[in-house]
Amino acid sequence: MQRFLLLIFVFINYSLIFSQGSLPPGTYTSTNKKAIKYFEESKKMFQVRKDVEAEKLIKKAIEEDPQFIEAHSAYADFLMSNNRVKEAIPLYEKAIALNPKLFIDNNFYLGGALLHEAQYEKAIPCFEKILKAERINPNLKDEAARYIKNAYFGADAIKHPQPFKPVNVGEGINTSEYEYFPALTADGNTFLFTRNIREGEGVTAPRQEDFYVSKKANGVWQTANPISSVNTPGNEGAPSLSADGEIMFFASCMEMTGDYGSSERKGYGSCDIFYAQKINGKWSKPRNAGSMINTKNWETQPSFSSDGKTLYFIRGIVARDGIKNPDIYSSTIGEDGKFSEPVKLSDNINTPLGEESVFIHPDNQTLYFSSEGHPGMGGLDIFVSKKQADGSWGKAVNLGYPINTFSDENSLLVDANGKLAYFASEREGGFGGLDIYQFELPESVRPEKITYVKGLTYNAKTKAPVDASFELIDLETQQSVTSAYSNSAGEFLVTLTSNHNYLVNVSKPGFLFYSDNFSLKDKVADYNKPYKLQIPLQPIDTGIIELKNIFFDVNKWDLKAESKAELQKIITFLKANPTLKIEFSGHTDNSGDKVFNKTLSTNRAKAIYDYVIEKGSLPATNLSYKGYGDTKPKAPNDTPENKAKNRRTELKVLSK
Repeated sequence: MQRFLLLIFVFINYSLIFSQGSLPPGTYTSTNKKAIKYFEESKKMFQVRKDVEAEKLIKKAIEEDPQFIEAHSAYADFLMSNNRVKEAIPLYEKAIALNPKLFIDNNFYLGGALLHEAQYEKAIPCFEKILKAERINPNLKDEAARYIKNAYFGADAIKHPQPFKPVNVGEGINTSEYEYFPALTADGNTFLFTRNIREGEGVTAPRQEDFYVSKKANGVWQTANPISSVNTPGNEGAPSLSADGEIMFFASCMEMTGDYGSSERKGYGSCDIFYAQKINGKWSKPRNAGSMINTKNWETQPSFSSDGKTLYFIRGIVARDGIKNPDIYSSTIGEDGKFSEPVKLSDNINTPLGEESVFIHPDNQTLYFSSEGHPGMGGLDIFVSKKQADGSWGKAVNLGYPINTFSDENSLLVDANGKLAYFASEREGGFGGLDIYQFELPESVRPEKITYVKGLTYNAKTKAPVDASFELIDLETQQSVTSAYSNSAGEFLVTLTSNHNYLVNVSKPGFLFYSDNFSLKDKVADYNKPYKLQIPLQPIDTGIIELKNIFFDVNKWDLKAESKAELQKIITFLKANPTLKIEFSGHTDNSGDKVFNKTLSTNRAKAIYDYVIEKGSLPATNLSYKGYGDTKPKAPNDTPENKAKNRRTELKVLSK
């Protein structure tokens, strides 16, 4: 709530109130010379920051003359400047009651104080008086127009509270120090966060921010350990994990010289975004995300999409008096593996005031963030926006009360299941300092239902794990959903939305490409039962690939639109292996006329052959096609399921 108080207080002009003491006594609302004397002395003490003495003197001024309006106003301003908001309210009320028209600005400050104390309905008439006033600071009127929206929103939100029962995540993660900015892998088993530890005794001792990681065992988070390969003598914070936990983005702040605690941690500005990759189970040394992401300004709080394509982050302007206008940006990784020019998200997300703590859910359609510019409870509130069909972001929706309060709320994380949310709080009953809590997210602000796919890529002959590139494509839209790499153990993990059919392509130099499809249509997303893929990759010698994502209508040989992604994969494979001799073959079950089946299978194989030559500009020298009808079944033609297996097209390697 500190930022909110500063916005309120920026309009409070101490010198305007106190300077009236230099005018003839008759210009004060008090004629009591002793009261005026105390008021003047209080002014001097305040100007040299002797707050204790200033408060004693202003109290004496009010005791001498309880009708002294300037003294009540000045004392209320003093209390606001010291974050003693509740005490300031009756003083503002007294000053206004004594003469409602004399210092009309007091209504603005009173309204702000009431907002801070969640007295929303009482704040509304205060701001209305400012909006109706004729001679008043126009900036004050603009702020009043914004705050009255918060007052109306807060008054209604309190009457319709959301279910909210935060639970401490436990001693494996939380300590007497400060824990915040959580990150979580898609399978929910690895928890990464920032811990802020005081190094030394006393409140003036410096603090150190480092990353810690905890693993879940039997439903309980185990004792967190520091990530030694990433942590430095400087500060690291705001981590974001890829869905499989193999890549970590984070923020690190340094001086403009670019050296922050480590000769290898070079930056472009005050705070930069870095990333590290897990190699053989250990984090690599972090690397700067590059000049496309990082500038001379302030880049922080990254959130990496689960499809491995988009990085969301906060960028603010570095000024002498702090960070100005932080907004949410996004950058997409292109086919060349480089980040694109960052784009500021639309006005449905960003406002003229500050946005921070951006989090893109693993569904890649739901964005959570904190903002002080959208109507809310006051200060920073947490909002959610959904991606629309045209790719734009929908209107920001406040998560409601008491998830949001008059205090600042930020650093929200929602698990892939979409039910549990995590946040940091210094509420009573914790282990001390900021602790991380979890709560069940209301249904109305949950993300899309998703599941995740766990896969293993391995050598079909030796059974040894193989690191390979893989791509998942929505069969209906033919759009790539995600593309990444399995790790050295051959493992990969990706998140997917339900109710779609997917194509999976896997490739690695020296191996035949792998093609398959699976359906999540009409399946209830159960995050406790992920879809599992076993992917054997055959070394390139003489092998056969079943082209499971080439589609034809019944008894026809025209290639369907859903075949495009698979056909392009074939072209890419053939261009990468120009010396291979390949045969495309067609096969049918034993139903119907054998002559027709032979013709059908031949024409289907030829359709593939013609397409790759034409669209891939490939020579026909090493390519051939053949139809086998029902002469080479994979299974007995005794059941509908087996007949379906026999209706297929294949790519056969004849020689290298």
